[in-house]
Amino acid sequence: MVESTGSDPARRASDRGRYGRLSRERVLAGALELVDREGLSALSMRRLGAELDVEAMALYRYAAGKDALLDGLVEALYLELAGRLAAGPGADDDAASWRTELHRIARATYEVCMAHPHVVPLLTTRMLAVPLARRPLAVLKDHERVLGLLRRAGLDDAGTAALFRAFTAWLLGYISVELRPMVDNPDEEDPAFRLGLHRMPPQDLPELRRTAPALSERGGAEGLAAGLDALLDRFARAAEEQASP
Repeated sequence: MVESTGSDPARRASDRGRYGRLSRERVLAGALELVDREGLSALSMRRLGAELDVEAMALYRYAAGKDALLDGLVEALYLELAGRLAAGPGADDDAASWRTELHRIARATYEVCMAHPHVVPLLTTRMLAVPLARRPLAVLKDHERVLGLLRRAGLDDAGTAALFRAFTAWLLGYISVELRPMVDNPDEEDPAFRLGLHRMPPQDLPELRRTAPALSERGGAEGLAAGLDALLDRFARAAEEQASP
């Protein structure tokens, strides 16, 4: 159906689908559900419109195009993260140390990303394409949350920026490594054939072949925390040195 009012084609396209009239939240939720189920390659305005039972043109009221949908998926992840942090253990602990809070943020981010693995690549690719001031507000609020904690650590501007970069790099890097595919043939029971080690020349890759079974096991939230502690120890010492006379 096409509405008769307005000159904008997007305004003429009906946005009343199987879930009632659309909203930005419903569009992003539908996009996230589609990507969770079928991966990023399945996402298009036409396909999402079909999922929501509306004309694709109706979606342009809520996302200007494919890039805006991708940014919306990043926004949806950070909104879920904010909700998890607000409702999770420790949310009301105003006396928690900055390190405890960073660990809580890291673990919640890990859990959200594990729940939406197909969206995780966007946390890097869209941030490479979108300048700071144009990132979704939910992303900027997450930056603000982390920076506020780093100020509590007693770091100066340079130290705060350095630890922010290091924290972000460790967190997103760790999650990306966790999600790298390792299994070559899931139908194989033998670990070597399951990982496809027979495809790797033993004379050229002896260490990789030897370590691959261990690499195929995820480090989990515990591995994330251990690496984060090592990182924070280094910067905590720097903060103490700055504070000493």
